Amino acid sequence: MRSRAEERADAPAGSGGAAAGDGVPRPAGPAPDAAPRAAGAVSGRFLARATLLSAALSMAAAVLGLGRDQTLAHLFGAGAETDAFLVAWTVPEMASTLLIEDGMAFVLVPAFSLALARRGRGPAGPDPVRALVAASLPRLCLALAGAAALLVLGAPLLVAVLAPGLSDASLAVDCTRLTGTCVLSFGLAGYCSAALRAHRSYLAPGAIYIAYNAVIIATMSVLAARWGVRAAALGVALGGCAMALAQAPSLWRRLSRRPAGTGAPRTPGQDRDGVRAFTVGLVCAVLLFAVGRQSQVLIERYFASGLPAGAISHLNYAQKVAQLPMSLAMMVCVVTFPVVARAIAEGDVRRARDRVERDLVLMACVVLFGTSVVVACAPGIVRLLFQRGAFTAGDTAATASVMRVYALGLLGHTLVGALVRSYFSTGRTSWYPPAVMGIGAVATIGLSAWAVGPWGARGIAAANAAGITLTALLLLLGLGPQSVPVRVPRVAAALARPVAAAVGATLAGLFGAGLADAPALSAAAGCACASAVFVALAWLLDAAGVRSLLLPLPHSVRSPLTRKLRHGR
Repeated sequence: MRSRAEERADAPAGSGGAAAGDGVPRPAGPAPDAAPRAAGAVSGRFLARATLLSAALSMAAAVLGLGRDQTLAHLFGAGAETDAFLVAWTVPEMASTLLIEDGMAFVLVPAFSLALARRGRGPAGPDPVRALVAASLPRLCLALAGAAALLVLGAPLLVAVLAPGLSDASLAVDCTRLTGTCVLSFGLAGYCSAALRAHRSYLAPGAIYIAYNAVIIATMSVLAARWGVRAAALGVALGGCAMALAQAPSLWRRLSRRPAGTGAPRTPGQDRDGVRAFTVGLVCAVLLFAVGRQSQVLIERYFASGLPAGAISHLNYAQKVAQLPMSLAMMVCVVTFPVVARAIAEGDVRRARDRVERDLVLMACVVLFGTSVVVACAPGIVRLLFQRGAFTAGDTAATASVMRVYALGLLGHTLVGALVRSYFSTGRTSWYPPAVMGIGAVATIGLSAWAVGPWGARGIAAANAAGITLTALLLLLGLGPQSVPVRVPRVAAALARPVAAAVGATLAGLFGAGLADAPALSAAAGCACASAVFVALAWLLDAAGVRSLLLPLPHSVRSPLTRKLRHGR
């Protein structure tokens, strides 16, 4: 049984009623006499529960993603056929960044947050949320359909540009024509995700990659014998449709009803401010940034196409595993980005600043702990996950060495994903993030060209880590009045603590992983040693306020036990 307060917390903001069954708690809307500025405020308890839900769904999707990669490795190994598919895989990777994770979210979450803030000021006039959908969705569908058609028709040219040294270009073209259709489906999925997260609904958006990976695995398992690696490309196309369909009912329920206004009536001046949803300049800036960020993958596959067969596959498998800690850490800002955007829309800059500063340090703590485990346990992890079927011991050694190098850039990748939200959450056009991302991409190209000869795939991974770390540093130093005004010296000092804890944890993890030869035991021992040392050092240094998080736990455990004992007497 839940209290009435908890039931009210499950209602969408501004509705005052129960949610329409998407299974995630929501903050209660403000009382009728509350100030409009407080309409978007949410409790720490809600954010914690939403983050835990998103993290759980992300981990479930990551497990299925590993299952997808394991299925691909088992069926096709790490050779020319897999390299051909992974060139075609560049399309959904780029599309997910542009249309789901970064580009679409950076534009639409602030726009929907602003529309929701306008809706909360009073019931006068047409519903701003429905007006935004009517103005944006039809044009977006038309543009995405045209882009998908161009990709299908231009697949031969695209493959020649992406991987000029590929041994089986015709197979890559066939796969690219199948994966190219995902531009439309990913765009619709990203639109639904942004709209739902702005409404503080996280279940359906968090579940899309579960549906996506499950469909790819099923398609490969059923059609691999007949279609070969083309079955994986078909799975991508079908999985994209599943992502859009998984969210459509939840979004439709929110758009089919209009909650009553709760704030003060809107004034003409406020309506004029609300017209600023998103501009062509903002869309271009966001897309340029997203393309620049995803160019890291394009760069590495371009240089790896000239290496022996299997190099692209080794890079791909290493990246997928190494980025799991980053994916988990990013769940923090996925949940809080709509909160920051809503605070900005309501003029509460201080609330937005405090939220961003806390998120940066917490995300760094999570990803650095994961980095220490990945570096320490890489050989055991890869052997445990992939070494079966067509994936040989040589593939394990090559993938593990690349994965350790990739891990050095995880903090940079995480900070870039978090910091850029500080620039775009204001809803204003900012050309600084795409310019900085371009500088990082140029650095990656130059370092890759220099390092690929002597170090092969490891040199490419090192260039990736260096380029993204440079980008993160420039984004941090560039924060100012045109973004969320984060206090850079304070954040930099706070980040030094989890970095120190990660260095000690990595050394301990390397020692633990060397205690056993079996991959499962080696990975378990390394993870245990790294975890123990990281927690101990984080406590000593009070990284990310870990003491304030852990100190209440004994009391939380004792209290219910004490109450039960007293009740028993």
